Amino acid sequence: MTLRREAFLGHVRERGEYNTLEEAERAARVVLALLGAHLVGGVRAQLAARLPETFALILLNPLQSAEPLSPERFVRATAAWIEGATEQTAAWDVSAVLSTVADAAGEDLLGQILLQLPAGYDLLFGRPQST
Repeated sequence: MTLRREAFLGHVRERGEYNTLEEAERAARVVLALLGAHLVGGVRAQLAARLPETFALILLNPLQSAEPLSPERFVRATAAWIEGATEQTAAWDVSAVLSTVADAAGEDLLGQILLQLPAGYDLLFGRPQST
């Protein structure tokens, strides 16, 4: 089931403790653009189908990445794209957005997503995996 835009941003806003929906949307746009660069094929399409249309389009038309970013570099890249962000605030942004994405994806699709990402992303999604 696809989340409505307002519901998706409401979850991100709550988890990120943002003052406005605009702050939540800014974080969602950057994080989803970076995430989209790491996902391919049917997994990216399936995730996009579960997101509000605005965010699905961002995921499907991602920023370009020459190589998969480690979780630490993903957070640093997020900080670089959000004006005034630090690595600490970017980690908060990533967590707020990706935990909302994890809920929208469901466990089966999330497992497929994590298979396409470098080790450690499970923590960014707020779903630590047993080793």
